[in-house]
Amino acid sequence: MPFDSDSSKDKDPEQRIFYLNEKINRANRLYYIDNAPDSSDAEWDGWMQELIALEAEHPDLKTPDSPTRRVGAPPSGAFEEVVHPVPMLSLGNVFDEDGFRAWYQRTLDYLEIEGAQMVCELKIDGLAIAVTYRDGVLERAATRGDGERGEDVTANVRTIRSVPLALDGEAPPVIELRGEIFFPISKFAALNAEREEAGLPAYVNPRNSASGSLRQLDSSETAKRPLDMFFYSRGYVEGGDEPESHWDLLQVVKGWGGRVNSWTRRADTVEQVMAAVADAGEIRESLDYGIDGVVVKIDSLALQRRLGYVGRDPRWAVAYKFPAEQIETTLLHIHVNVGRTGALTPWAELEPVVVGGVTVGRATLHNKDEIARKDFREGDRVVIQRAGDVIPQVVEIAAGNERSADSVPYVFPDSCPSCGTTTVQAEDEVVTRCVDATCPVQFERLLEHFASRGAMDIEGLGARVAQDLPRLGFVSNIAGIYRLHERRDDLLELDKMGETRVDNLLAAIEASRSQPLPRLLFALGIPEIGSESAEWLSRRFRGLTGLKEATEDELLAIDGIGPVIASTVVDYFGVEQNQNLVDELIALGINPIDDTPEPSADHPANGLTFVVTGRLESMSRSEAQSRIKTLGGKATGSVTKKTHYLVAGADAGSKLEKANRLSIHVIDEEEFIAFMEQGLVPAAPETGPPGE
Repeated sequence: MPFDSDSSKDKDPEQRIFYLNEKINRANRLYYIDNAPDSSDAEWDGWMQELIALEAEHPDLKTPDSPTRRVGAPPSGAFEEVVHPVPMLSLGNVFDEDGFRAWYQRTLDYLEIEGAQMVCELKIDGLAIAVTYRDGVLERAATRGDGERGEDVTANVRTIRSVPLALDGEAPPVIELRGEIFFPISKFAALNAEREEAGLPAYVNPRNSASGSLRQLDSSETAKRPLDMFFYSRGYVEGGDEPESHWDLLQVVKGWGGRVNSWTRRADTVEQVMAAVADAGEIRESLDYGIDGVVVKIDSLALQRRLGYVGRDPRWAVAYKFPAEQIETTLLHIHVNVGRTGALTPWAELEPVVVGGVTVGRATLHNKDEIARKDFREGDRVVIQRAGDVIPQVVEIAAGNERSADSVPYVFPDSCPSCGTTTVQAEDEVVTRCVDATCPVQFERLLEHFASRGAMDIEGLGARVAQDLPRLGFVSNIAGIYRLHERRDDLLELDKMGETRVDNLLAAIEASRSQPLPRLLFALGIPEIGSESAEWLSRRFRGLTGLKEATEDELLAIDGIGPVIASTVVDYFGVEQNQNLVDELIALGINPIDDTPEPSADHPANGLTFVVTGRLESMSRSEAQSRIKTLGGKATGSVTKKTHYLVAGADAGSKLEKANRLSIHVIDEEEFIAFMEQGLVPAAPETGPPGE
């Protein structure tokens, strides 16, 4: 029970510790969350020192939410991996009003509604974090990582004073709150001064310093850094009532003691969103933290669930990014990289310059045609920017650029810089390619891609090792890495590869055998095949053998697969080297089978063809089509003699008329729901064509 006075000094240690916990946690909240402190620093220090002494005398009385846990713990050996129960996905970007209007209209069209309330939040330039509370007490904190798996940084996050160690009020038994950790700009210069005095390299920008601070193995060092945090959403939840809107959720989080950005606001129209974006741009320089845009979310959580995700982006949220900062510098040299698909990508070596707080010394030049169109030359003064505040790119030649008398146009190479093969450029492509499948640099890039976290996740097989293995004759194709255990002693001779690193690499290679089929398909580096299309191919063909023998017509029958992907896949498996590679992988036991359950063959919708038209009340047409496909049915856009059912909502037009003419069975929304959810097959009309 809380105490209203300091009378607990004469009480037993348990009561006194409870009192001090309450006192310090309340003071922390008033200072760090509410910006309304009512106690002095000296009083706070006194309470903390007394609590530390009492817990040292009575360690069994130290609670999980004790404020003393913020001082940090001894160094740990490493960060453990954490699998996010609900993936921490990325956001799609828009860069202007037209782009935002297009996103908003797509969202409304998908839902088939006229408007939806939105919430605008400042896009903090920090590090995404997921903090899990069990029974109201902080249990674990993890970085975003690749969205599916992050690192356990619990001890370090506990040191951040704006992160509550325990939630106030009633919270669900288990809830994961998500937010952004940042390093206050006002404290950044002081930190760098300390590092330089200690002979350490300075951090480049506040975001970089936040990352470095959060990843200290010694959390007592993290405790010395003034990291801060804003909460902006929830992830995994067990039990408890969910608010109806994102806005209400933020108020609940604030009531629990979580810090929520006070700038956040609601918007009903595009115009209100644009006003919010303009306001954020105006106050940007006055904030004590970096922002690079505004995140806009559909407010209704029910609508968020209906919208779901496309690829790795939620349909219900988008990041409106501020225009990239542009800086002038000198283009020193033009170089060309060879990618894993043979694409030749030019890049600029620049006179280093700071852009958006990051030192940039190289930037993309896009492609051969772009260099010719803008006439970029070595020695030019050019304008660069970080696209989306991430990828540096050369934008244009700077005004007032003066060229020397010996300046000549850049001539793009007509042969591969790696293998010397003559390059090609298809009529419908801007990319110049090396088409030699044995090109060594292509293979090195492919090997690195194959081992990357989003693919087969072979830790230890990074860029340097991916170069060394083929150059020194250890592997000649992807399958070769699964024979490296036979050459362990030879691997020990590689530069900077001792016994521990070699054994860890071999263990990671062995563990990758259990990766699912979609990851393997993505890892193979088939042009045009990303993680999402790999999922579609995996569910359809179930294994490597089926996909290798797939025809273009079979591929085109898959929802989401168009002519470009279908042609690319057929072409890939038409190359003898690729066929041999797949056969070799299968022989080595790298042949995962996709056992995702097929739609129930027992459901009466299985194998039937549906057309959905008109306006439905409880779902959009897209959602209705998704339900049909989930149950094994086929959803098409045109009524034909092969259509089994037309689902007709309000204001159904020509499709209903055609269904009546062809005597197609027409059902309403209520019948459709009963059909999908309960398997109740709609009764055929007794007389006359369906729909009359």
